[in-house]
Amino acid sequence: MINLTIRSYKGEIDLQAISDLLNACEAVDELNKGASVSELQEISNNPSLDKVRDIRLWEDANSKLIGIGHLSISTSDEAINGFLLCCVHPNARSGNLERQIVTWAEERMREVQQERGVSVKLHISARDDKVGLIALLESNGFKSESYGLIMRRSLKEPIPEPQLPASFTLRQVRSQQDAEAWVEFYHQSFIDDSDYHDLTVEHYKYQLRNPTYRPELDLVAIAPDGTFAACCECSINPESNTRNRYSEGWIDKLGTRRGFRRIGLGRAMLLTGMRQLQAAGMDIAKLSVNFDNPNGALQLYESVGFHKLYTLISYVKDWTLDK
Repeated sequence: MINLTIRSYKGEIDLQAISDLLNACEAVDELNKGASVSELQEISNNPSLDKVRDIRLWEDANSKLIGIGHLSISTSDEAINGFLLCCVHPNARSGNLERQIVTWAEERMREVQQERGVSVKLHISARDDKVGLIALLESNGFKSESYGLIMRRSLKEPIPEPQLPASFTLRQVRSQQDAEAWVEFYHQSFIDDSDYHDLTVEHYKYQLRNPTYRPELDLVAIAPDGTFAACCECSINPESNTRNRYSEGWIDKLGTRRGFRRIGLGRAMLLTGMRQLQAAGMDIAKLSVNFDNPNGALQLYESVGFHKLYTLISYVKDWTLDK
């Protein structure tokens, strides 16, 4: 591919073109990556995003945006993880633009390693039917890390009555007030997952500012001693539903704290979340789950009627800091 211009993000002036590109890709790829300008504005407010260095745009000879690389870089004590969103317009996929975006992301992560003096990892997801992208990643040293399923369930079918274990209570998360307790619960509940990553109170509060966040869909089960024992957080994206002409909601987080598992909390919270989405007028519920989830999540979802839509493969490449 020739006559490409590669440049940095210029701010809100680029948002409409980025939205158009993401939605063109979503129409073909169906990866839930479409976004409106208002949604992109919120993403750009992420305090950990370096807008100058973590975003690259590729334009054709007519100055039309045809490719974007966006890195979400999170930190931990042991390593820095970068998660790449790579989007190439469906009409521009016959060249090597995806390779250019991946190469840029690799160079950026090596730059981060040099600046911060720790090991880094670059993560990229691919649908299992995207053979071209998979071949590119595997030939470039990426290794498959985990397999995730995107699952779907009709909410027009009956939903069983949730049965919360005795002495447990259910309430909405009190957003900012519960932030520290919720983050502590998160670490105790999701640390077993293969894609677990550190969550800070600051980043959690940032997530709560998302325009699509709805407190009434964010529930926590409280143990008799006041401990946060389980959660179910759902979301509805009205702009996405309007854009794609469907009515669907997502089970974004479902988790049970260590020490409170195998007593029916997860099933009760899942059914409650499904009923909330149903009451909000949604026809479909979707969720994602790691195929190797150690706590029986896949079996739980299948038992209440969810079925697989497609598989996402998570690839990773790491650079270990030389001692």
